[in-house]
Amino acid sequence: MTRNDPTRLEYPVVVEPLSEADGGGFAAIVPDLPGCMSDGETPEEAIVNVQDAIRAWIEAARDLGREVPAPSRHLGGTILSAAE
Repeated sequence: MTRNDPTRLEYPVVVEPLSEADGGGFAAIVPDLPGCMSDGETPEEAIVNVQDAIRAWIEAARDLGREVPAPSRHLGGTILSAAE
């Protein structure tokens, strides 16, 4: 899939800092895919890691015969991340 591929799904991702009590670092959350999230030591690492989570979420949904939601509109303050 290329960046201009119409089948590429780009989901908004919200990146939030984790508290020291939760181990620190950053969480990357995909609001359109319930339960889909990952983390990393840096925001950039969390974004890279969440791409695997997006792929796994979509694959599991398809294997179970469930609908994969279309990405919602990009909102200010979110980062788009795609699984290729």
